[in-house]
This record gives sequence, structure tokens and C-alpha cells, in this order.
Amino acid sequence: MQESILIIDFGSQYTQLIARRTRELNVYCEIHPYNKIPDISENIKGIILSGSPKSVLEEKAPSIDLQSLYGKFPVLGICYGAQLAAFQNKGTVSPSDTREYGRAVLQNIGEDPLFAEFPAESQVWMSHGDTIDKLPENFEPLASTESIKIAAFKFLPNGNNQPFYGIQFHPEVTHTEEGMRLLENFIINICGCKGQWTPESFIESTIDDLKSRLGKEKVVLGLSGGVDSTVAASLISRAVGKNLYCIFVDGGLLRKNEFREVLTGYESMGFNVTGVDAQDEFLTKLEGVSDPEEKRKIIGSTFIDVFEREAKKIKDVVWLAQGTIYPDVIESASFDGPAATIKSHHNVGGLPEKMNLKIVEPLNLLFKDEVRRLGAKLDIPDNILKRHPFPGPGLAIRILGDITREKIRIVQEADEIFINGLKKSNLYDSVWQALVVLLPVQTVGVMGDERTYEHVICIRAVNSVDGMTADWSKLPYEFLGEISNDIINNVKGVNRVVYDISSKPPSTIEWE
Repeated sequence: MQESILIIDFGSQYTQLIARRTRELNVYCEIHPYNKIPDISENIKGIILSGSPKSVLEEKAPSIDLQSLYGKFPVLGICYGAQLAAFQNKGTVSPSDTREYGRAVLQNIGEDPLFAEFPAESQVWMSHGDTIDKLPENFEPLASTESIKIAAFKFLPNGNNQPFYGIQFHPEVTHTEEGMRLLENFIINICGCKGQWTPESFIESTIDDLKSRLGKEKVVLGLSGGVDSTVAASLISRAVGKNLYCIFVDGGLLRKNEFREVLTGYESMGFNVTGVDAQDEFLTKLEGVSDPEEKRKIIGSTFIDVFEREAKKIKDVVWLAQGTIYPDVIESASFDGPAATIKSHHNVGGLPEKMNLKIVEPLNLLFKDEVRRLGAKLDIPDNILKRHPFPGPGLAIRILGDITREKIRIVQEADEIFINGLKKSNLYDSVWQALVVLLPVQTVGVMGDERTYEHVICIRAVNSVDGMTADWSKLPYEFLGEISNDIINNVKGVNRVVYDISSKPPSTIEWE
């Protein structure tokens, strides 16, 4: 049985990061909202309680009965989780005079397995509005900072040997210098996890599971050219072979030459794939539409129509495969209700209900970076595996305003110059996502001796881990100058190029 760490989420912005760090130790973990905790199974080796934007002093603060966990396995409470333990056991928690946010130095560190091999002092990251002023009886302080006398504590519930730890800093963020050491001490040394959850073990167990579940039944999958759907297809094809039927739809909004190049790549990988040229159908329905949400709805519904039509040509299909990954699952299970609708390219806009198919999602336990590592073990080519994220609606949301074939041509040609330039300059892999946007304005320019009045292209490049936050990429000025010249000189209809230097938040990565 797969050993596991259960992460109980109280709404912290860092909860997914706790899970990612746990996975980096090759230990499987799951995130569950505090009000939807599953039955505790034998494979649970320990529990981590996340932080929260709430205060334990609020009337309707999120809470669980910690007594039900005491003594069964080790528990680590981070920030809110630590304060909740102190509060429930009649310690004193009070609002801080000032919000404690940012770097601090951990000191007066006690001798304990949680802090094994720690230096005498180390930098940690604080992010909380409440402070534990007084510990309950039988709680042992383990560390402090200059401003917090109780930065960490331990107690042994009911006198047993399964400890409860509380810390008022975040070990999961990179600003906490010894954060990974602390998590390793807790997860590996204290909880006793063996760290055997690797890409190789996941591939083996997933293929065995798919063979058992799917048998010889037919599966249909909509490929997008992206990492998630490609890795999902690779796993399923290894389980059912030619009983996986892949459909790759071209709605006319892909990158230049991408449809043919990706389709050829899929065929060389041995996929049973059908390419569908539906450009006229998509672009006709989009004619004259400028509102971005309306564009998305049209593209989504048209994709459903095309996909369903093609899928019906395959007799006796039982399963619909999707490239859903773990962040989508977490969002849909938010304790405040669904945090966001699952992305249309994962949920295929309601196809499961409409087509009356069973769902198979082989990647729904993985984060994006884990999917990439899995893809490398599956020998998926780098041109797909390292491909920058590309939106489900394609270039439609990179053309501000209405969509025409001429505007698509301009964006495709400018995009090709930008992306190829990044690759030639060895900058592509150092950027998380790069794109071009056609702005709905025209500006005056001079070419030769003539005055021009043409389009503006915005180029954008960002660095991120998972797309939740992003910072604009500091590309070299010389490179930006070359790209600007290349676009203006080679893309008919463009006389000005600008560079987007906004970050997320407050901006988004895409413009629509």
C-alpha cells in the first residue's frame, strides 16, 4: 500500500507548495480541505496542518477536532495549524502588534529530531497575524526569533510517542533556508516514510491500473499538443495500445505550421491519431466577435461539436480520457466551494455528460512539474515536453478585438520570430512562457520615405513555477532589439513592437 502524508488545508496560499515539497522527497501526499477530511487509512504516516488567512480567534474560524488525531501519527502544524493546537489546548493566542511577515532569524533551537542538523541560527519566513503568547501545559518550546518567543513547540499527546509539532514559520518557501531539511526530518525521520514514490514507480503502477480498469475497451482522447494530454496519451497507449483513439483538432488558432508538425510528431510516437482541419468552422463562428469571454464560449462549444462528431465515427467507445492534473482537482474541491471551473481543455466543456462516457484521468494526482518529469521517463520528445504553456482558446485570446485571417497571420508570423529567436539565443528554456499579442490599435511609422499606419505587436515573457504567480522575464536588451527589428522588417502590417513588463498579480499572463 502506498505510504502517504495527509495535508489538511485551512486555506493557505502556500498549501500546494507544502505538497510539492513533500513530493520532492519522493513521498506521496494528498491535500484535503479541513471540512472534507477523508477516512484515515493505514497508509497515512503523518499529517501536516496548513496555514490560513483566517485567525483562530474569529467566531467562524476553520477548525477540526485535533483530539481525534492525537497519538495516531506525528502531526506538524504550520502557522495556523500551530496556533489552532495552542488555542484548543487552552494556550494563549493573540493578535500581533504588527503583522509578522517576511524574514526572521530562528534561534534558541532545542535539541529535537525536527531540528536535526540545524545550524545555531537560520533564516525563516514568517506570514501570520496572530502569535502564540503562552503555551498550554505539557507543551515544550523548541525555538524562538527576536520578535517571537515561541516560534516552534512540541508536545506528546496523552503521553505517547507520536509527537505534535507546531511552527510559526513556513518551511515550504525558499526563503526559509533550512525548510527542506525540516520537512525531511519530519516526513522521513519522524513519520518513517521511505521515499519510494518516484516517476518510475508511478509509471509502473499507473499502467497496471489502466490495464485493469480499461481492459480491451476503447478510449478516446482529445490531444492539444501540450504536455498534459501528451503524457496522458503515452500512459494510456502503453496500457491499451491501438484501443486509444486520439483526436487532434485544428481550429485555425494554433501557432504557425503547428498542426502539421505536432500531428507528424504524434504519428512518430506511435499514437493512433486523427487530425481534423476545422478552421473554416471555427473562424466562421468567430467572425465579428470581440468579447473575450464570448470567444472562449464559441471556441469551447465548437470544439465539443467537432470532437463529438469525430468520436462518433469510432464504434463502441466506452472511455473519455482527460489530461486533468492535481491543481485542477484541488481547485474543484475547495472548502469555500469550487475555487475555479476546471479548465475547458481538461474538462472538455461537458463532453462526459453529453457523450455518456466513463472518465479516465491518469494524471490527476500530479503537479505540472511532475508531469514533465514523467514525460521525460516516457521518452516524450523535448519539443513537446519543454513546450511553453499554450491557452486552450489558442491565438484567439492573443488577438485583442475581432478575429480575422489576416490578424491570425500577423500573430503567427510574429510569434514564430519571437519563439525561434528565444531558441536560437538559448533563452527558451529559461522562460516559463512567451507569447505575442496583437493590440487593437494602429500607430504612425516611417518605412523608407513613406508614412505608415499599421499594427502594434506586444511581446511578453514571464517566469513562473505553476502560473499562479509570475514575474516578467528580464530578457537582454540586445535580444529584444533584434526581435523588434525582425518582426517589423518581416511581418507585413506591423510597424511597432512593445515589451510587457507587468507581473502577475496584478496583471495576468495572457491579455484576455
